[in-house]
Amino acid sequence: MKAILQRVSQASVTVGGEQISSIGRGLCVLLGISLEDTQKELEHMVRKILNLRVFEDESGKHWCKSVMDKQYEVLCVSQFTLQCILKGNKPDYHMAMPAERAESFYKNFLEQLGKAYKPELIKDGKFGAYMQVHIQNDGPVTIELESPAAIVDPKQLAKLEKQQQRKEKTRTKVPSESSRERNVTRSKDDPSASSGADGDVSSEREP
Repeated sequence: MKAILQRVSQASVTVGGEQISSIGRGLCVLLGISLEDTQKELEHMVRKILNLRVFEDESGKHWCKSVMDKQYEVLCVSQFTLQCILKGNKPDYHMAMPAERAESFYKNFLEQLGKAYKPELIKDGKFGAYMQVHIQNDGPVTIELESPAAIVDPKQLAKLEKQQQRKEKTRTKVPSESSRERNVTRSKDDPSASSGADGDVSSEREP
């Protein structure tokens, strides 16, 4: 799991020209969820976000207080592009958790963030939507966080990427050899069967 934290004087999210959430002083968190993330990584990130000391204390001393210490707000935005792997100049997102799994994982993240802090101070964008995120960075202060499991060696990274690619390919399964043989037999036994039934795979394209 990766997160980009920005200390802000204000931030907001707009969808379709309508502002759906906003905060004053606090943190804006852009969160990228990866394939291998579990509850352990989620809890680690929640602790880090809430306890990171990026604010000044009452005397003006910097790097002394967390967002919880100051009772500021947190605006979270799901951003799968943080899991980008560049292939030349082309972004590849196979390491990002698929949307159908990531949505519930992200909602759990927000819930845990609220339980550890105050739910009314946790704001959100809109998962899966095309958003405009307006950030007034205060400082500027920008910090990148990674959960321990997000740091993997290149071989492990390639392995996970191949696993995801195989999963995507199984969504449009190619007929097995046995089913091909059955089709060939059927076409021989049934003269009315299409002459191309045993070998036409023109509709079977790579995803």
